[in-house]
Amino acid sequence: MFVDQVRVFLIAGKGGDGCVSFRREYRVPKGGPDGGRGGDGGNIYLVSDLNLNTLSYFRYHPINKARKGAPGQGSNRQGKRGRDLYLKVPVGTMVKDAHTGQVLYDFLKPGEIYLAAKGGRGGRGNASFATPTHQTPREFEKGRPGEEKELILELKLIADVGLVGFPNTGKSTLISKISAARPQIADYPFTTLTPNLGVVDVDEETSFVVADIPGLIEGAHQGHGLGIQFLRHIERTRLLLHLIDVSPLSGRDPVQDYRVIQSELQAFNPELVARRQIIVANKIDLLGQDRKRLQAVKRLAAREKKPFLAISALTGEGLKELVNRLAQLLAEAGAGRLPEARPGSGD
Repeated sequence: MFVDQVRVFLIAGKGGDGCVSFRREYRVPKGGPDGGRGGDGGNIYLVSDLNLNTLSYFRYHPINKARKGAPGQGSNRQGKRGRDLYLKVPVGTMVKDAHTGQVLYDFLKPGEIYLAAKGGRGGRGNASFATPTHQTPREFEKGRPGEEKELILELKLIADVGLVGFPNTGKSTLISKISAARPQIADYPFTTLTPNLGVVDVDEETSFVVADIPGLIEGAHQGHGLGIQFLRHIERTRLLLHLIDVSPLSGRDPVQDYRVIQSELQAFNPELVARRQIIVANKIDLLGQDRKRLQAVKRLAAREKKPFLAISALTGEGLKELVNRLAQLLAEAGAGRLPEARPGSGD
């Protein structure tokens, strides 16, 4: 099950209590205090894992607790430290404070570790309170409680190219043709219910990742259709591929389709509209002799000053040229990804 946003409760381990003990040995008449301190409670860490692509674990485990520290013992022996808890999250997970919305950490690479909740300190035993004038202390400290955090984990898939467009424009067919991804494909809208990632190999040394985002409709940023659930995944991409159905079977105006999607991107995040885009007309195999719809989209791309290609994802026409053009545009954009929120940067 694909889950990209969850609320979790993290409870770090409580520190162990300090010990009250006095040294008792044969033929040692003046045994002093020897109560050791308690062990520290376990911490909770979040670790990014490249092999994960969903937060479904936390849907069934919303509360996670670390082990508490053991109490101190006599002979100045410190209690055992509580075992730390490591929770794996997918690369691309953003950690937010559930109450303020502040971004606490953003996992952009595999193997990153974030201390999400710190364990409590162990309490001091009575040996720590001994002084020349107070040689038989009975004071001790209780272990401190560990941190309790309520967090929101939000997954935004990291990809180089994001496919956007109306439902049933052929996004799933396209990603299945240019990569090894195998999304569900059918001749009805909203076939794709979750984002799909595919790796596109250009040559032996060059490849890039494409994300197929479920189809958007007018009002997606307000919750219409499935768009609002997955628009966040587009924010991670460096290049947007706007796929438009130019076949007469759609019953829609392809130019108006483009404007609707652009409006939804603008309403969700104005930065998306300014992002580098390529306009791709799909289903040209269904045009026949009437090319007016295709020419209208081509003129639109010229007015918008955006690259344009015409393809048929079903027959494969124009796909090789498209892959090479995407690789070229990504190379021109540079290897670096768009700036992302880091710890303490706010939402």
